[in-house]
Amino acid sequence: MLNVTVILLSDNYASTAIGPIEVFHSAGLLWNSLNGAPEQPRFRVTIASLDGQAVVSPYALGLLPQVALRKVRNADIVVVPSSGLELDSQLAHNAALLPWLEKQAAHGAHIAGICTGVAFLAEAGLLDQRQATTHWAVAEAYQRRYPRVDWHPDKVITEDRRMLCSGGVYASLDLSLYLVEKFCGHEVALKCAKALLINMPRPSQSGYAVLPLARPHNDAKVRAAEAYLEKHYAQDVSLELLAHKLGMSPRNFSRRFKSATGRLPGSYLQAMRVAIAKEMLEGGARSVQLVSTAVGYDDAAFFRGLFKRSTGMTPGEYRENFAVNGIPIAARPPDRRGAARRPG
Repeated sequence: MLNVTVILLSDNYASTAIGPIEVFHSAGLLWNSLNGAPEQPRFRVTIASLDGQAVVSPYALGLLPQVALRKVRNADIVVVPSSGLELDSQLAHNAALLPWLEKQAAHGAHIAGICTGVAFLAEAGLLDQRQATTHWAVAEAYQRRYPRVDWHPDKVITEDRRMLCSGGVYASLDLSLYLVEKFCGHEVALKCAKALLINMPRPSQSGYAVLPLARPHNDAKVRAAEAYLEKHYAQDVSLELLAHKLGMSPRNFSRRFKSATGRLPGSYLQAMRVAIAKEMLEGGARSVQLVSTAVGYDDAAFFRGLFKRSTGMTPGEYRENFAVNGIPIAARPPDRRGAARRPG
């Protein structure tokens, strides 16, 4: 049996610790028990906090560990849960965690960071020159803070030389099942997922992100171009047309637009169309062809490919995950913060 240490931290989302505990505990056990087969547990789970004392979540849920971190010698797998959003205070409060993680890494442990808990791995230098991911909402800040890390925030899971990272809170389940499959094989992981009624690991978090179309800027001409695209996103808007309307050459306009927004005009328009299509699908739009046409693509096959590259899901899969009951809402252009406009 492999030794798994799950760390408890105060002010974190408890599920990022509880979820992995339950997945590792269930592997080889729950499915077998439900089907009358001999139980074959695959992992020995140890629950630890920094000082061995109980921790409390932001919503007052108390969690009691088995041991203090110093009593855990050599773990095969270490799970670091999410931290609070106040990163500096979390790092200061949990400073003792960093040298312990370094020691476990030196002994060959696989170390898994969940959501914002990835920051502890990065702060310890364990992710330098390695691929990593984290929750999409903090990815840009982490990229600035830890430039030596090879960030891939579109991914739900990354693994690079025994260092593993996952995206948001419930990606803790994805990462745990990923490790079950890695060490025990696909069949054990699949049975574990079926017994717990959870899905096998997702490849991408792109479909869950609400990212801005453009970074903040004060370029009046570029804002005018953005306003024009918001009104005419379903039309065939060319670079030459936009440049002409602003009295600029296409080359200068393209350079200025990218400098202000971080995107080329064509990429900006595609991102806007995908954002509007996502809102239509969330509203329950049943016809992918109608959605495709509404956002400016007569070729539904091209739209499906573009949508999947942007979100990691087909339009149909996205609708199944995010559609709400009720009458589909009309397509509306997103504002410059990236969120689609809603009534009122």
